[in-house]
Amino acid sequence: GTVATGQKVRIQGPHYKPGSKEDLSVKNIQRTVLMMGRATEQISDVPCGNTVALVGIDQYLLKSGTLTTIEDAHNIADMKYSVSPVVKVAVKVKDGKDLPKLVDGLKKLSKSDPLVVCTTEESGEHVIAGCGELHVEICLKDLRDEYAQCEFTVSDPVVSYRETVNETSNQTCLSKSPNKHNRIYLQAEPMSDELCMAIESGKLGPKAEAKERAKLFREKFDWDENSARKIWAWGPETEGANLVVDATQAVQYIIEIKEHVNSAFQWATKEGPLCEENMRGIRFNIMDVTLHTDAIHRGAGQIMPPTRRCCFAAELTAKPTLQEPVFLVEITCPQEAMSGVYNCMNLRRGCVFEENPREGTPLVQVKAHLPVAESFGFVAALRQATSGQAFPQCVFDHWENLQGDCLVDGSKMQDLILAVRKRKNIKVEMPKLGDYLDKL
Repeated sequence: GTVATGQKVRIQGPHYKPGSKEDLSVKNIQRTVLMMGRATEQISDVPCGNTVALVGIDQYLLKSGTLTTIEDAHNIADMKYSVSPVVKVAVKVKDGKDLPKLVDGLKKLSKSDPLVVCTTEESGEHVIAGCGELHVEICLKDLRDEYAQCEFTVSDPVVSYRETVNETSNQTCLSKSPNKHNRIYLQAEPMSDELCMAIESGKLGPKAEAKERAKLFREKFDWDENSARKIWAWGPETEGANLVVDATQAVQYIIEIKEHVNSAFQWATKEGPLCEENMRGIRFNIMDVTLHTDAIHRGAGQIMPPTRRCCFAAELTAKPTLQEPVFLVEITCPQEAMSGVYNCMNLRRGCVFEENPREGTPLVQVKAHLPVAESFGFVAALRQATSGQAFPQCVFDHWENLQGDCLVDGSKMQDLILAVRKRKNIKVEMPKLGDYLDKL
């Protein structure tokens, strides 16, 4: 195809479905420009096989999209990234009148980098999430010099955690709807880390082929036939590593409330009870439901709130805990600098799990796991400890359960949860089970 100046094109965003109008804008291309080093050369049209810059369609695209002149064209596949943004910083302007500049700059930043997630919290702070200290640092530099061109202050980096459970709920949790006519009974149980990984990679996700998926669940994770078939939803964002499984036997009207339960579950897994972080690796089993016979009395307003409360209660009765993200660090350094590396790791809860000497060189390659929370300033500290001889490379690897029990007063994990709650402007105390669990 050829792209020309003044041509009318369809700009299809990532959510566009052929035949629908959603995420679609039809606009003219103002200019087609060839990038020649630092100069730009304007030309009338460009045949295929060339890299070209287009003027005038910038504001209709976020991160990526497809341009076409064909009415029924499908999107070019989006790029998928295996890393999740786990390091967050909050930015705020020094001078109040620069706020529009900053907001505009954040929009440009999230367009230019496919991995960054820019959000606005309820407390009104702007949060930039990236996948490592270095990544966030570079984004902030770009924001300061290129996109916003104003002075702003940056909070300390924050790590996002995930909430999970350690064992099956010690009771079946019950919650009633506001009109007291519907009851929902739930239990939470943990899923193995392997299973979470399989869901996150998409092998057992909602898009996988149903029969294959059920077979995998049965053979690899020894689920029974029934629960493998009756997975209602994945969450958060319909693709995370939490499941709702319908474990009920012959209950009337249960299919009618499926949608409401699912949307409540999405909401609950997005903001868990401990500190409003995403949940991960929890399987909720619907044990039983008692529903009103009249359809009016079991609408979304009667089903969603109790389902959400019930999910929270089920999590709180199942030894809840937090998972923290862990980096895989690869360090290349000479043999004599190894002691510095081990010292630096031990100070930061890191654990070295393999070292390979490179043959023919004095270098050793070390692999270690390092919690993301401890990785801030790690590179600088490591260079200091080894007088610049060690070269670290960090990449997000997995989530790991934190040690300890968060329901015991004064434990490390409880302090962490309260600190996160304080930062998010929620009541600084542990969530009470009584708030979520109803009595019979």
